[in-house]
Amino acid sequence: MQSLYYTHVKLMAFDFLALTPCPTVPISFSRKGMPVLHVESLGIVVTREQKPGKFLKFTIDDGTGCIPCVLWLNQLVSPYFSRRDPLGVRFNADVATKLASQIQLGAVARVRGKVKGYRGTLQITVSDVVLEADPNAQVLHWLDCVRLARNYDKFAKNRASGGEKGAI
Repeated sequence: MQSLYYTHVKLMAFDFLALTPCPTVPISFSRKGMPVLHVESLGIVVTREQKPGKFLKFTIDDGTGCIPCVLWLNQLVSPYFSRRDPLGVRFNADVATKLASQIQLGAVARVRGKVKGYRGTLQITVSDVVLEADPNAQVLHWLDCVRLARNYDKFAKNRASGGEKGAI
């Protein structure tokens, strides 16, 4: 049923911003009936606001729209992490701090994370960021998104018609 559920679905901003709450899976969103929990997108960092020790909010623009992103930096003080392995939490905090220092205005960033709704707006809760040095990365990402969107649409259509629920 949910073979794409744990996959980072590559989306352009206009597709990301068109996601709707999924009625069948409470914590996820859907794209044309296909549940989506994790996404990947790529764009130019156009805004950046950091609250040290708390979070980094930034926006990426891929030419079709802007996607708000949040990278949490509060691993060391959040009660959510207090029951986890301290060494793992320290490692995650160090990685997040390093990523936050690399995300600068004008950088081309590939962002992966969970789709979340916050105050009526969709955003990506960042799990990974890669800064792209290749000037062709954005065009290649667009081409991947167009190609994969066709496959996602076929997959959603098969699911809706009760057809085969295999891989794309």
